Amino acid sequence: MSIHAVVWDVDDTLFDYTTADRLGMRAHLTAEGLLDDYDTVEQAIARWREITDVQWARYAAGEATFEDQRRDRVRVFLGHDLTDAEADAWFKRYRAHYEAVWALFPDVLPVLDSLAASHRHAVLSNSSIHVQDRKLRVLGVHDRFESILCAAELGVSKPEAGAFLAACEALDLPPHQVAYVGDHPEIDGRGAADAGLLSVWIDRGGVYATIDPPVGPRRIASLAELPSVLGTDSRFGAPSTFR
Repeated sequence: MSIHAVVWDVDDTLFDYTTADRLGMRAHLTAEGLLDDYDTVEQAIARWREITDVQWARYAAGEATFEDQRRDRVRVFLGHDLTDAEADAWFKRYRAHYEAVWALFPDVLPVLDSLAASHRHAVLSNSSIHVQDRKLRVLGVHDRFESILCAAELGVSKPEAGAFLAACEALDLPPHQVAYVGDHPEIDGRGAADAGLLSVWIDRGGVYATIDPPVGPRRIASLAELPSVLGTDSRFGAPSTFR
C-alpha cells in the first residue's frame, strides 16, 4: 500500500487545544472577576465547554448563525441577557486570552518538514472554516495544506464516511492512498478506518488514553512515529511505542 497524502485533524492533533482552552479561560475569568462564581477553575471551564458543545450543535444543525452561537455561549455562561454588542465584546476579550496561548505541539513542525517532499497534506476538522482557517494562519502552518475542509461547510461530519471521502475527493486520491491522523479513537480513528483510509490515532496520553483502542487505526504516541507508519524513509521517523 502506497500512501500519497496525509489528512490531519486540528484540535489536540496539531494544535494543543486542551491546554490553550484551559489557560485562556483561566486568564479571562480572572480578568473578568468571575472565578468566585465557581468552586474551582476546572468547574468553570467544564461549564464553558458544556455550553460550547450545545451551542455549536445548534450552529451545525443550521439553527443559529456562527455569530449567534458565540453570543449565546456568553449569555448562557453568564446567566443573564446581553445585547449583541455586549456579548461580542465579552467574547472578543475571551478570544484575546485564548489566542495568546495558542501553540502547536512540539512534534508538529518536524513531522510536517519531514513529510513535505514525500506526501501531500490536507485538513479535515469537525469545526468550521471560520475557526480553523484563522487558527492555522495564526499558527503559521496554513500554507502547508492543499485543502482545509470543515464539517460545518461540508454538511457531513466525522465519523461519517462521507467526511473522510470528501477529503480524499479534494485530493483526487482513492481512500487507500490517504492516511488520516487524529486524536479521537472513535471519531477519528475508527471513522477513518471504516472509510478505507490508513487510520492513525495519535494518543498523547490525554482523556482517551485509558480506553481500549478500537480495531482499525494504528496507534502512536508521538508524530515522530508517523513517517515509520507511512513507510517513509526518514531519519526523523521513530518506531512505534505501541504494539
